[in-house]
Amino acid sequence: MKDPQRNRSITGGLVLVNELMHKLPPSEKKIAAYILKHPHETVYFTASQLGEASGTSSAAVIRLCKSLGLKGYQELKVRISGDLHKPEETQYRDIQPGEDIESIINKVTSNSIQAIKETTEMVNVEALKKAVAAIQKADRLHFYGVGASGIIAKDAQQKFLRMNKPTSAFTDIHNAAMYIANATKDDVVVGISFSGETHETVKIMELAKKQGATTISLTRYGQSKLTSHADINLFISASREIPAPFRSGATSSRLAQLHMIDILFTCVVTDHYDEATKYRDEIKSAMEFLKK
Repeated sequence: MKDPQRNRSITGGLVLVNELMHKLPPSEKKIAAYILKHPHETVYFTASQLGEASGTSSAAVIRLCKSLGLKGYQELKVRISGDLHKPEETQYRDIQPGEDIESIINKVTSNSIQAIKETTEMVNVEALKKAVAAIQKADRLHFYGVGASGIIAKDAQQKFLRMNKPTSAFTDIHNAAMYIANATKDDVVVGISFSGETHETVKIMELAKKQGATTISLTRYGQSKLTSHADINLFISASREIPAPFRSGATSSRLAQLHMIDILFTCVVTDHYDEATKYRDEIKSAMEFLKK
């Protein structure tokens, strides 16, 4: 498979810091707050200087980098530097009760685009490669999600069926459990949960792990109960959901999840293009048959 990292700028440092801010211990949170307030200074600091400027220590800076899932402080600086050289982007825009329709259209569109951009910035190419390889080798593929994440599971099933691979999607824990009970090491189970803490999804992944299946998680960035049961973790941007009178996880985060599934599917298909083309032609023939 061609390297997806090629021609991709290294960015997303500020996004990663902001994503995990609420989960960090006090000393690392102080550093994160300093970085977000002084990104230009940060890229010129050593770890010791950043620790001193934030009132912590160089050891805390290194721990922060580890919490962010980065190789070290140098990678964090490179990513932040990339952020600072990006064209100015529209940030998430709050939607207030009673806003006019034109404003809502613009803000919802802007927020959705921003969620997709941030998700793209935090793609771990090595984890993506592992997920692609696991799916290609799998005898059976299972997706599971509850609520809005169940919609993503159904979308994923519809896509991967085109690869002529037995694919299932469940939103009911009992039906999923009956199916996963017979999973083997040749199966891949993908658990989808924006928070990473959905009880039903965590239990299904725990069961899949127990059965020896390869497990893949799709969650917001950071450690969670779901990621602890996954062999491979794929992340999306947490994205600031629309603060309208009725909050819903099924807004910009849903598009970010769909975007990640699209990336995963496209990587699998392009790596087996000839085979995928044959399956596509067979499906097209079947659709034409139904029209007659």
